[in-house]
Amino acid sequence: MGVTKEQVEATLKSKLSPLHLDVKDTSGGCGASFEVEIVTDQFEGKRLLERHRLVNTALAEEMKEIHALSIKKAATPEQWKQQQEPEKPTSAAA
Repeated sequence: MGVTKEQVEATLKSKLSPLHLDVKDTSGGCGASFEVEIVTDQFEGKRLLERHRLVNTALAEEMKEIHALSIKKAATPEQWKQQQEPEKPTSAAA
């Protein structure tokens, strides 16, 4: 049996303490392929490659059975906040 979405979520929650986490099983239920969107303080001061390595390291056991892991978003809380704020309409000054 493959890895479940719940296993991936539980591992990432326990090891990276994310403020936001979205895991999607893109394998059709066999647990071989996942997409991850994660926001955590642990990404502060780290480049994107380092952030991806943190996620892969956290999922080291699960990666033995996962064939594809797509990290769609690996952001700091501040980056996440900026991305969530709606565009403010610009008003013309009279």
